[in-house]
Amino acid sequence: MRITLDNAWPGIIDECETALRAARPDNSVFRVQRQGCVSVTSSSKHWPCLFPQHGPGMKHTRKIALEPWQQAIADNHPWALIRGLIHSDGCRITNWTTRIVAGERKRYEYPRYFFTNTSADIIRLFTDALDRVDVEWKPLNQSRAAVTISVARKASVALMDLHVGPKY
Repeated sequence: MRITLDNAWPGIIDECETALRAARPDNSVFRVQRQGCVSVTSSSKHWPCLFPQHGPGMKHTRKIALEPWQQAIADNHPWALIRGLIHSDGCRITNWTTRIVAGERKRYEYPRYFFTNTSADIIRLFTDALDRVDVEWKPLNQSRAAVTISVARKASVALMDLHVGPKY
């Protein structure tokens, strides 16, 4: 197992190492530093048992479906799944728009979450988890292969802020 992470997020690197140690406590976990990134690595013949979705080719060209035991974990811990997906392929931004109010153009800013992925199966896993925790979402209309899911409603962004938190 090798997970390569941007040096800009040392907290996520630490969490990745902690997760690998928790998943396979008897295996060694080490970091390999490269320019701008670090690979958190652990060897085990059992990784395919924990991640049967792994296989040859690009993830968006093969089926990504959770095994029943994995789905039970996702159902019981939807916020952990959402947080991991946002921290890997998503972001929280401050969006803005302008409106004419009393003849004057005013700028409005509001927080928003985005999640982008090319795999329809991964998008479904993400949106199913959002549905389980009552977060309102919508897909953006784009002219590219990747799909972007937007969370912009005030109450939903507040829930995301409470459970996802910033990258660090």
